[in-house]
Amino acid sequence: MEAFTKLTGLVAPVDRVNVDTDAIIPKQFLKRIERTGFGQFLFYEWRFDEQGNDIPSFSLNQPRYKGASVLISRANFGCGSSREHAPWAIMDYGFKCIIAPSFADIFYNNCFKNGILPIKLSEEQVEELFQRTAANDGYELNVDLENKTITDSQGLRIDFDLDEHRRQFLLQGLDDIGLTLQHENEIAAYEQKHASRLFA
Repeated sequence: MEAFTKLTGLVAPVDRVNVDTDAIIPKQFLKRIERTGFGQFLFYEWRFDEQGNDIPSFSLNQPRYKGASVLISRANFGCGSSREHAPWAIMDYGFKCIIAPSFADIFYNNCFKNGILPIKLSEEQVEELFQRTAANDGYELNVDLENKTITDSQGLRIDFDLDEHRRQFLLQGLDDIGLTLQHENEIAAYEQKHASRLFA
């Protein structure tokens, strides 16, 4: 997994509360067996009409948000079913950071396992980001995980909290397997010792 230290990225808004995982990646696209390729289906029923044409009013279809890597949304983002395909779709689309007042627990945990940084801010702070994004074409945020800060070119600075264990997961680019492999020598030594007892 790629390490996350700092990100400067274009911001795109999805101005809705209770964005559930079925909206993030609808169930009909869960048949794929690989972890890539889901980005094209992100927010599918909000992005496209029944004929597969873009819905111009949806933010991600607007040219000003093309190439965004920071997503801002409202409370309870990622609620609903526990499908890990949701962070897969978000990452595959190009988002590396999601900022919202709150997240569903399982989705929040899955983000860290897939290299996405979910940041919880207050309702007021998120509202300010929405206003700044709307008022400025090409609005970017600088997300510094090492110092736990969010800044922009206009003097904004927001400090955010994050559990240190999860922070290190991202800083070191570790998923659960990577974390286990950090103890590969100890595991091998235990296996060898255990094997010698069995066959002594």
